[in-house]
Amino acid sequence: MKTQIKRALFVLAFLAVQIINAHIPNQSYVYLRIYEKDGIEGRYEINIREINKLLDLDLDTRSSLDELRPYIPQLQAYMLQNTSFSSAVGDHQIKFKESDMFYLGTGNYLLMKFDLTNTKELPDDMDMSYSALFDKDPTHKGFLIIEYNWKAGIINNEANILLDFGPGDLSGEFSLTEVSLWKGFWAMVKQGVWHIWIGLDHILFLLALILPAVVRRSREETETAVPLPTWMKGNAVIDWIGVPQFGNAFWYILKVVTFFTIAHTITLTLATLEWVNLNAQIVESIIAFSIGLAAFHNIRPIFKGRDWVIAFVFGLFHGFGFASVLSDLGLTGEFLSLSLLGFNIGVELGQIVIIALFFPVLFLLRQKKYYSKILVYGSITLMVISLYWVIERVFDVNLGVEDFLKSIIISILKGIGLR
Repeated sequence: MKTQIKRALFVLAFLAVQIINAHIPNQSYVYLRIYEKDGIEGRYEINIREINKLLDLDLDTRSSLDELRPYIPQLQAYMLQNTSFSSAVGDHQIKFKESDMFYLGTGNYLLMKFDLTNTKELPDDMDMSYSALFDKDPTHKGFLIIEYNWKAGIINNEANILLDFGPGDLSGEFSLTEVSLWKGFWAMVKQGVWHIWIGLDHILFLLALILPAVVRRSREETETAVPLPTWMKGNAVIDWIGVPQFGNAFWYILKVVTFFTIAHTITLTLATLEWVNLNAQIVESIIAFSIGLAAFHNIRPIFKGRDWVIAFVFGLFHGFGFASVLSDLGLTGEFLSLSLLGFNIGVELGQIVIIALFFPVLFLLRQKKYYSKILVYGSITLMVISLYWVIERVFDVNLGVEDFLKSIIISILKGIGLR
């Protein structure tokens, strides 16, 4: 058991290190996004430390975009002199657009966005040369990363390095031909699975729906009834009786999850097509509230015999939440139908895995005397978490509990030598 815990902690530490090291200060990055119809767009990401070296400045590494703005034209001119793209089609000029800032603990990064010309018809292969900053720092490294290429199955990927540059390696060739509709579709399926798994609020809402699936409410005192905790006894006493057959319990959860699926599919589609848009803060607040209401329904039924109502009504708002994920992925109109289908299938597969993990365990425990405590106190815990998130999201504040828990985890990792 101790070995398993150490392994789990090691994995957490490794992931934390990877996140921190995703952007090293003495490295610069060129990201490209490949679009079938709209050509190629990209951006430079350069740490302020490197900007100081390049322009002989002494800017604070946490400087804001406004503080860097006077130097952006000079930086852009320098990058034009030290970067080039070409292919069989001809040269591809860099046309700069707006700039932005990426805030990171290792020092802020300036993002200089651009379009490549002469890319309406995508070439099979491209050549790139890059010599920026090597004259100022021979240890500097530059990387070309394809962040988005739907048909290549690359969606919002910051790790797909195609070329790396150094003082002795200033040019290289990369391919744009290893593409297919299947790769893009499968990438969207994986995105859907991943985002349901990392969306803790979606998982907790599903858990609140699953908890009562293996029991049925009853006012009758029977030998097989799972008794309520004493403090809940009263005129509204509803004991729970374990569902005798697996099929009955499974049908219940299948019905509830089906209504949840129908609901979030509707709003995911409407929002992604930009037919309906809701304020993100309102959506996230309602999603947080949905967890608490579903949990409260487990203790004091609101829609007696119609649990699917909660799944459907709040599933609509969870769909808007999923749509914000698609927006963050930077998807455009190309292959939108396939993207929606793939992402939605991924969400459903992710839900199935979650149900497959929790449901059989709950079914095995359904007739135990302590199952009522699992249901009641589990629901109360979900209500507390829901209230916490509602306060944070409605008032746009950080109450600090999550930061406190993270600090404890980091302290534990340091204590056992994993950080």
